[in-house]
Amino acid sequence: MLKSTFISVLLVAGFSFLSPAQKSDSERQWNMYRGNYASGWLDEASLPETWDVKSGENIAWKTEIPGLGHSCPVVWGDKIFVTTAVSENDGGDIKTGIYGSIGSVADSSVHEWKVYCLDKETGKVNWEQTACTGVPEQKRHPMSSHANCTPATNGEYVLAFFGSEGLFCYNMEGQLQWRKDFGVLKSNFFLVPDAEWEFSSSPLIHKNRVIIQCDVDTNSFVAAYDIKTGDEVWKKDRDEFPGWSTPNVYSDGNREIVAVNGYKHRGGYDFETGEQVWRMAGGGDIPIPTPVVGDELVYFNSAHGKLSPILAVKKTASGDMMLNEKGIASDHVQWAKLRGGAYMGTMLLYGGYLYNARWNGRLSCYNALTGEEIYSEKVGTGNSYTSSPVAADGVLYIADNDGVVYRVKAGPEYELLGKNKLHEVCMSTPAIAEGYLFFRTSRHVIAVSSSEK
Repeated sequence: MLKSTFISVLLVAGFSFLSPAQKSDSERQWNMYRGNYASGWLDEASLPETWDVKSGENIAWKTEIPGLGHSCPVVWGDKIFVTTAVSENDGGDIKTGIYGSIGSVADSSVHEWKVYCLDKETGKVNWEQTACTGVPEQKRHPMSSHANCTPATNGEYVLAFFGSEGLFCYNMEGQLQWRKDFGVLKSNFFLVPDAEWEFSSSPLIHKNRVIIQCDVDTNSFVAAYDIKTGDEVWKKDRDEFPGWSTPNVYSDGNREIVAVNGYKHRGGYDFETGEQVWRMAGGGDIPIPTPVVGDELVYFNSAHGKLSPILAVKKTASGDMMLNEKGIASDHVQWAKLRGGAYMGTMLLYGGYLYNARWNGRLSCYNALTGEEIYSEKVGTGNSYTSSPVAADGVLYIADNDGVVYRVKAGPEYELLGKNKLHEVCMSTPAIAEGYLFFRTSRHVIAVSSSEK
């Protein structure tokens, strides 16, 4: 009933609705951070309304993953991929909450960076590979891990990025195809170089290329590599503060463009050549969220510092644009909010509405075309939320760091439909496949699925 009502509302409001039947099999794969091009939603997923990890109600399986990793699970067909960093001396303790500390975890123990492939139906480990072994080149924040980057796959290759430890390409059977070493990618607070927080930008696969964004303390860059060989296609230096955002790709009608978030250099690069298409400076000075692509607009948000903007940039944007405390001087921006953007969370564009979930649990809903704020409500009672929202069949799923997952009705009226507990710390964004909702907690991958499936 909820799904059919949701679709009717979209049609009456004049929003286009692409039914799952119109999507290709590859578009329905949750193949990178936040799914297909970070869209964050999958309809006709048939997910249960309730589940109970302790009793096993609607829990298909629960597989322990050693070590510590905040990378999200990705799904292709009957396979799930996840990464982790394992050390006997690093207990993987996570300090959740909003507490303002910028210090790093003092740990110089030897780690193993691992890639796991799990069976979607059973949770059984199909294979595991140790990508590398050694003392981490970078320290981590108490809320971070040494395996933050979500893998990416196209059904033929699996990419795992471990920052300073390198980029690794495997085939679907777990055989290493190639690896690249970029040296030390120092991810730190730009005002305090000793405050190291670890790398976190995830790879993106588009067509036959892997795109990575490395905004670090020195020698920042964005680059494209041939997915079969690892050969460099193009690489562009960036004058940028350290950031933790994953890139995205969109088309302006004539060419495909790589979209990157940033503080000094938010913008777009030509996918084929790497040449700059447009750029904008200003905003939150610790950019983390990923750009989100709509029909005609690309949405950016960031926070920290004087501004925390939400920006709706036209896909036809070109040249230089300026963002400051007085606004934006550019016809290439459809609308903008100079404050209210999220520090951690990537926004969700779903059914004509743009949802922005902040670290403190406040969810704001906007008209995606005009920027009109429709509501702003606190979701649940959690004290910190680093997971980004996802959606299926008219329901938004938002998890707090204590592992409470809230179900919110999609649309212009805020309604909390219910909540379920994972009973473990949850820092990662969940993944959706047909019939399944996958959560990465501090110790496990948990598969939620209806027992009637």
